[in-house]
Amino acid sequence: MLLYAARRDHVLRRIRPALDAGTWVVSDRFADSTTAYQGYGRGLRLGDLAALHRIALRDFAPDLTIILDLPVKDGLARAGRRSIIADRFEQLDHEFHRRLRDGFLAIAKAEPGRCVVVDATTDVATVQAAVLAAVAERLGVRFG
Repeated sequence: MLLYAARRDHVLRRIRPALDAGTWVVSDRFADSTTAYQGYGRGLRLGDLAALHRIALRDFAPDLTIILDLPVKDGLARAGRRSIIADRFEQLDHEFHRRLRDGFLAIAKAEPGRCVVVDATTDVATVQAAVLAAVAERLGVRFG
């Protein structure tokens, strides 16, 4: 509930005013992360999480969600290279991370109009190009 209270506050104070002013908002985490981590990863009931979302945010959702996908082993290896200290989620077992990945992919499958899955197993330039292509296609913008 604290996650959704904080998210509601953030939407009301930062995101909604920016959108109302015509500014694009880019976020590295939103409600799908709560669903994936708490629901799929930790086993909380998805219906309960959806109800919390409706209470806190009504039907507010991103126009586009990009999910960077790669095998669990590769993701944990990359996270380990970023920092010598694993965060509390990175310390969780392989099975948790498998459920987490499966959860994000299930969310994308359930909402293909909003979600795009990008293969993140390739080099940075290729992933970046795929992300920009998804933004251009889904949001109708052109880059350079």
